[in-house]
Amino acid sequence: MNTTPSRRHLLTTGLGLAGLAALPAMAQDKFPSRPITLVVPFPPGGSVDIMARQYSEPLSRVLGVPIVVENRAGAGGSVGAQYVARSKADGYTLVVSSQSSHLANPLTQPKIGYDPVKDFENIAILGRQPNALVVHSSLPFKTFKEFIDYAKKNPGKLNYGSGGVGSMGQLNVEMLKVSTGVFTTHIPYRGGTPLITGVLGNEVQFILDNLVIMLPHIQAGKVRALAVAADQRLPQLPDVPTMAEVGHPELNLTSWTGLAAPAGTPEAVVQTLYKAVRQVATSPAMVTNLKERGVIVPEEMPPAAFEKMMAERLVKFGDVVRKAGITAE
Repeated sequence: MNTTPSRRHLLTTGLGLAGLAALPAMAQDKFPSRPITLVVPFPPGGSVDIMARQYSEPLSRVLGVPIVVENRAGAGGSVGAQYVARSKADGYTLVVSSQSSHLANPLTQPKIGYDPVKDFENIAILGRQPNALVVHSSLPFKTFKEFIDYAKKNPGKLNYGSGGVGSMGQLNVEMLKVSTGVFTTHIPYRGGTPLITGVLGNEVQFILDNLVIMLPHIQAGKVRALAVAADQRLPQLPDVPTMAEVGHPELNLTSWTGLAAPAGTPEAVVQTLYKAVRQVATSPAMVTNLKERGVIVPEEMPPAAFEKMMAERLVKFGDVVRKAGITAE
């Protein structure tokens, strides 16, 4: 992985731009000069796929070349991530990374075949997704406290769903269990779409996962949000308290979706892609789009800071995985 001090120093100086004007001709003469493949390591329709497709068109306009979204699903995001890690390090094959592919999987799959930090140039955050504790609307509890009280009085009676064994949805709930002392039963699904179906059908009674996949159903009254993991209450759900407000600030961790390239991608290419992402992320259209979907607009976080945050999360959730004895199938 190219981690020379010069690149990291340059990137930490801050490169955010405004608007969607094309990048300078000098950068485009070198890169890019042909279409870019944006690999989504999950099936269509999930939160990572939605984010990729939100960014692909405006990034294409900024960079001046087509961006082709390619879904390479499998093993909870590991198949697509490994494919990109082993691709040519020229900036033309990128992956939309997430806490599933670049945090949960490396922690729960000892033979995953890639290191989320060493095998990638982790370029930029595309958005942060608040997690939400969501329950089926038919259940009697309407507050976080009522939920916890019920779960403590009825150990094992509540089932929770996730996108699979070792997924972030499971790790989030395991952290909830450590923090509150409740006991609930895990029902894994194969991806986000079956999980949504399971929640709506009351096959599982709750989840603690990305808000973006459940927001339309919360707004339609099919499920109920009891708390959100965010720094402050969300405008889409003004009556729903944050985890800090219900007494559990340690659970106030947002998920992230990012952009990564194979390790060794040239410094100039990484900088060009970083600047392009920042142009799109700070444009009025994207800011509005993200907020409407319940996504937190990404702060400016150069690659060095991004990788530092990833390393800290790997330690934090690594403790949860070891305590819970989680091993992916």
